[in-house]
Parts: sequence; C-alpha cells; structure tokens
Amino acid sequence: MDAIVALCKRRGFIFQSSEIYGGYNGFFDFGPLGTEIKKNIKDAWWKDMVHRREDVVGLDSSIIMSPKIWQASGHVDGFSDPMVDCKESKMRYRADQLFFAPVIVDGENVGYVSVLEDGEMQAEAEEKAANLKRKLAIQGELAPIELKEYTEADPSEYEKIPSPATGESGSLTAPREFNLMFQTHVGALSDSTSVAYLRPETAQGIFANYKNIVDTGRVKIPFGIAQIGKAFRNEITPRNFIFRSREFEQMEMEYFISPDADWETCHREWIDWCKSWLNSVGIPNEMMGEDVHPLEKLSHYSKGTTDITFKFPFGEQELWGIACRGNFDLTQHQEYSGKSMEIFDESTKSKYVPHVVEPALGVDRLFLAILTAAYCEDEIDGEKRTVMKFHPRIAPYKVAVLPLLKNKPELVERAQSLYEKLQRRHSAFWDASGAIGRRYRRMDEVGTPWCVTIDFDTLEDDTFTIRDRDTTEQKRIKEEELFSLLDEKLY
Repeated sequence: MDAIVALCKRRGFIFQSSEIYGGYNGFFDFGPLGTEIKKNIKDAWWKDMVHRREDVVGLDSSIIMSPKIWQASGHVDGFSDPMVDCKESKMRYRADQLFFAPVIVDGENVGYVSVLEDGEMQAEAEEKAANLKRKLAIQGELAPIELKEYTEADPSEYEKIPSPATGESGSLTAPREFNLMFQTHVGALSDSTSVAYLRPETAQGIFANYKNIVDTGRVKIPFGIAQIGKAFRNEITPRNFIFRSREFEQMEMEYFISPDADWETCHREWIDWCKSWLNSVGIPNEMMGEDVHPLEKLSHYSKGTTDITFKFPFGEQELWGIACRGNFDLTQHQEYSGKSMEIFDESTKSKYVPHVVEPALGVDRLFLAILTAAYCEDEIDGEKRTVMKFHPRIAPYKVAVLPLLKNKPELVERAQSLYEKLQRRHSAFWDASGAIGRRYRRMDEVGTPWCVTIDFDTLEDDTFTIRDRDTTEQKRIKEEELFSLLDEKLY
C-alpha cells in the first residue's frame, strides 16, 4: 500500500487535498494522470452500461435536492454509523470497525484486547493477547482469540476494553449514532427553513426522476436508469487512502423490474455482468470474491444484497454492491410526494410500482482496486522496474511517441506527424528527452501500453518499432497497423 501511495504522489495520480496547508482528511485531488484514469473508468462504464445496452438510459441529477427527498428515503433519521470516542486521546472510531476480544487463559478472563479493522487484525490481536499474558506473568494456555465488533459488546464490557489509541481500558464511550450527511443552507437565511444536504448517494436522484423518465423516455419494463456523480458522507474515520473518503464519485444503476419477476435470477445476472465488466477493465477473477449479506444484516430496504469483494493491500473488502431494493424507495416517494409512481406494463396490461435491482460502484474505490491489480515490480535485463499493467481501456496514455534522437530534425518531424495524428483519436504522449531505455521505464511506471519509436529505418521503409509494456517485446509495424491495433484494443 505504501508503494502505491508513493507512486500516486510521484507520478501525479493522486494528491492529498489542500496539501500546502497540511492536507484535509478524507479529501483527495486527482492529478493529470489520475484525472485521465478516472475519466477512462467512467467512460468505460458508461459505454458498456448505457451505450451498449438497449434497456438502460442515463441521468445527471443535482447534488443538492429538496430535503423532503432525504426524509422520504430515511436518510435524515437513519443514515448514521455507530461512533465511539476515546476520552483520553480524543480519537474517534466507527464502532463496526473497532474489534475486541477477551483474553482467556486456562478458562479465566484476564483482560481484553482491541484492534482496528484491517487485513492483519487477527494477527495483531493475538500478539497483543500474548503480550498481555506476559505482562501479567500468568502461566497457562491462551485460548484462541475470537474478535467481535464493538457494537456487539455488552455494556458491562465497555470499561474493560482498551482504547486502540492508548492501550488503556476505561476511556472508550458507548456507541452513539452519528449522521453522515453534510448539512448546508439554501437561500439568504441560515435557519431551520433553509436546511439542505449534500447528497450521500446518487440513487435518490434516480428515484425522484423515475416518473419523468417513464413519461418521456419511451422505456418499458424491465429497464434501467444509470448515473455517475459526486456523493458526500461525513465519515467518522476516513482511511486506507481513497478507499473510504468524505467526497467521492458513484456509478449507480437502478434496474426496474416487475413485482412478479424472478428477482433472484435477475440479481444473479447482474452480479455476473458486474464481475465480467470488472474483468474488462483489468480486475482478475482471482482478486475478486462474493460476500452474501445474511438476512439479519440486510439494509431495511433490501430483499437480498451481494457484494463483489476485492483483495486490497489492507484486506478483502467490498468493491461493488448489488442490492435488491424491492419497491421501498418508489413507495416512499409516492407517499411523501403524493405523486403516483406506478407504471403501466404493456406486456401484462397492469399497473404497479416496480421493484429495483441496484448495482452501485464507487469510482474512487474501483480506481484503488485497479491500481492494486496493475502494480507490478519485475526485472528486465538485470534492472528492477516498476510497471503499472493497466488495461489499455484504463491507461492514462494509450501510446507514447519517441523520436530516437531529438537533435535529428528528420526524425523529430516524422515523429511529430504521427503524434499529431494519434492525438486526434487517442490520449498520446510525446517524449524526446533522455536515453530510449529511460523513456521506456518512465512510460512503464505510468502504465502506457505501447511505445512507438521513430528511428532511421522509419525514414527508409516507413515502419516504426512498437514496444509492448508488459512483455517488453518489440517489432516493426506500419502506421495503418498501429491504428488498427489501437482500435481493436481500446474500443
């Protein structure tokens, strides 16, 4: 993880927001290369989710909407996380990310350990338990450490569980609910009548516009509405780089189906579609998993939810959630607005409020997954290199044009001609500075799939040397072959 974060800063993928003022926790800025990758992710999703499907249309709703929308959706009263404070260190934690366990020696409870959620937390807890046993100079067999969320602690245990910040017990508070929505004001006055919210999700903008699209979009069941946009959550503990931040982008699609449809089959089809799409942007199957939410942990609106997980450097975590939301949202908006959310189904000649399957994906979280999957260190001709093996669809630059020598006008002129042609259709990069091997390494580190070198043979037979990033293999091709290759790999 440290290597990925360092690369992002060094090569201009991602910067800490407000860095010149010491940074602002939970917010990030995307640099020149990060901006390109982020746009490529969104473009690929939109092309495959909307342009290449006949049953999905697009929407771009506003970030600030009527506060009544958030009352109807339940966000005003129920969009919260359990929060725990350490009274000594003043640190704040999400209770469902704070884990504890009793330390049992020969059947006797001798104390507690606590850890924050990450991929190494079990090993960390076991080490802390062994250290506690040594500190207390207790003989006997240490029982297996069984971690539980702080939300599952008995109130009588709160005073006994040590703070992760200090290691001392007695300073953690009981869990309290903390609303995650950012509040703002609209209009000239700043009082209770002007309160509004930055949206915590893009889905409600889709539900609020559902009837407009039904009336104007010539859609019929089943159909989907897709949206890409910013969302904001006042996270208690933003962490793990861009994995959990306070400002982020979502790519969500609400797929409307008949109440009589086989929602479980539809759900499975969308899970499979999402996994296949992740493959298409460079996420390998071996780094993915599925987490089926147990019934007792489902959201209030969900009939069934499955997360596609990813093996991040800090552990396996949710990447893409696919939820069956039933008709909860449309029914709520129908009740609160007084406007009918029913649709007339031509195939059954009936009216009903449709149910919804929702694949919801965070752009920033996917960005981090793509960085993780692409990051590679290998050795070429005895020299260690860092290479980002981005899928060509996602790579910030698709091809680099490199004149062999910058002091030979005839080479530079021919290379410039090719570069200008490439610029009209692709994101291309020009580099004429330094030894050719050094230029290759620079392009490897930012993930450029192909480098094209214009040399003296080019002036003779109009062919170029094209180098493959992953294999480092080189071959001679003509200009039309280069454009055919790019068209095949990028679209």
